[in-house]
Amino acid sequence: QAQLAESGGGRVQAGGSLRLSCMILRRTFDISAMGWFRQASGKEREFVGRITTSGHTYVVESVKGRFTISRDNAKNTMYLQMNDLQPEDTAVYYCGAKRGISSSDTPENYEAWGQGTQVTVSS
Repeated sequence: QAQLAESGGGRVQAGGSLRLSCMILRRTFDISAMGWFRQASGKEREFVGRITTSGHTYVVESVKGRFTISRDNAKNTMYLQMNDLQPEDTAVYYCGAKRGISSSDTPENYEAWGQGTQVTVSS
């Protein structure tokens, strides 16, 4: 199983910014896309966005204009730049890796996950 490691979470005030990183430590299958999900306390894991191996990115409407996904292939790392953070963005953020052409917005389609990193936004 591929191994992913996240970093960059923390606590910020509303309007602040954070950048999350997801490094691929070990690759055991051909990754077709990597995604970001978040899970607030007591809620299900929610899709935030993804980047494909060809570099196409997508983020959900609720974070569009505030969150940006990018990657550095040389560093085997994907990023989630989060600007203008709001209290409703508070959650544990996870990165995942998937193969094939299955939908990228469904966590069940991902084969590898990072350990999660907490993001807390205070008002």
